[in-house]
Amino acid sequence: MVDLATKILLDDKTRFLTTVSGVAFAVMLVIVQVGIFLGMLESASITIERLDADLWVTARNTPNIDFANTFPELYVHRVRSVPGVGRADNLIVWFVTVALPSGAKEAVIVYGLEDFRRWRFPWNVVSGDPADLRRGRYVFVDESAARRFGPFAVGDHREFLGLRLKIIGLTREARSFTTNPIAFLDYRVAQALAPLDLRRRTTYILVKLAPGADVEAVRAEIRRRLPYNDVRTGREWAARSRDYWVQNTGLGLSMYMTVFLGCLVGVVVVAQTSYTATIEHFKEFAIVKAIGGRNADIYRVIARQATTSAVVGFLVGVTLAHAIRPLLAALALRLVIPPMLIGDVLVGAIVLCLAASLISFRKIAGLDPAVVFRT
Repeated sequence: MVDLATKILLDDKTRFLTTVSGVAFAVMLVIVQVGIFLGMLESASITIERLDADLWVTARNTPNIDFANTFPELYVHRVRSVPGVGRADNLIVWFVTVALPSGAKEAVIVYGLEDFRRWRFPWNVVSGDPADLRRGRYVFVDESAARRFGPFAVGDHREFLGLRLKIIGLTREARSFTTNPIAFLDYRVAQALAPLDLRRRTTYILVKLAPGADVEAVRAEIRRRLPYNDVRTGREWAARSRDYWVQNTGLGLSMYMTVFLGCLVGVVVVAQTSYTATIEHFKEFAIVKAIGGRNADIYRVIARQATTSAVVGFLVGVTLAHAIRPLLAALALRLVIPPMLIGDVLVGAIVLCLAASLISFRKIAGLDPAVVFRT
């Protein structure tokens, strides 16, 4: 039966290539769409995951890391006095505009801390030392800003909300969900950028627990002392930031629709080519039944054809998805392809191809072996 399946599958090479192409297109579409989706979600919480903080104190009902609300910076002293808190520092996250040499303006998200090294932040430094940010009006800028700022280098100056800052370092991978680049500067310099909003105020308090401290007990005590603030673990805060973009931008629906369309294309192509192949080889299947074969034997032949088409199409689709990674990177889109996604897509491709073959199964079920003796 294996030889018969291969013979029928390769009998019309054009049809086989059409089937494989349909599956490959569907696989590539699903992997690319889901991969971009995962890449964008990773950007939505990447700074939360990189900061070495166990708890985040935020203003009440802050929706995500980028859209911060302010509260008095002196609250940090209440947090530091909580038993079980190893250290706590204020963090400012704020949208600002940067005046470019061309006269244009671009948005950037600034992160202001007093001691970046203490929080192991930023995480991918290309050049410069974050400790030098405390010396004055200096800034670290992510390399991705070149797409918006134009060419720049260490030693250049840029105006952040009218304040002239010197670029003393570069980072990599620090980009927000909205693709705005991230800049890092001293906490007091960040406050000076927007004195009306940030004078004596902060947007977050980072908390690192002392060794052996109970996270829930510490969180409960912070909530008691700051009843108008929210306190979340790093994992909870990252999940909230990602969920905001999924639920409020239609991003999740867009991904599901694209995946559905990709699957639909694959199913239609496989169903059509499988049915055509079955009709064209009706006589061969009739011979199988005439010599004592059962419907189940023929079903296995068709199932093997579908599985082979699925696996070959899957391999081609995965190859294409990886091949377009550089193109997406040039468009500032990150493609994240975890091993679990590859496994899920492979299983899905096989299941969908087998499902597409059901129409052929139904046609074979009523096949009369006597057809082989008819002229």
